[in-house]
Amino acid sequence: MHVTHDPAAAAAAPTIDFNSFLAVDIRVGTIVDARPFPEARKSAFRLWIDFGPALGVRKSSAQITENHPLETLVGQQVAAVVNFPPRQIGPVVSEVLTLGLPDAEGKVVLVQPSKPVPNGGRLF
Repeated sequence: MHVTHDPAAAAAAPTIDFNSFLAVDIRVGTIVDARPFPEARKSAFRLWIDFGPALGVRKSSAQITENHPLETLVGQQVAAVVNFPPRQIGPVVSEVLTLGLPDAEGKVVLVQPSKPVPNGGRLF
């Protein structure tokens, strides 16, 4: 799924037009529940993220265990792609792709707004 975690090794992706960018629906939501996901092949948590009244609460699996302790996740806002088809991950269906960036060791750091914003807000 991930192309590379090494920013020095990856060239920029091919140029796209603005409409292609708009096709990816990235929204902000608040984590309302977070649980261990022991069945995952790679260490991960199960997240329930509230994207506001239009989208509601959606489920996600996120490999964020290295940088984000489970007990700190509820209440945090995160960015996620909400218009990918659901994906089966072991016994769980992930409904959104929670976004992150690699730290210096390649471990995921969540993409989050720098201050609180309304749930469901779309990235532009």
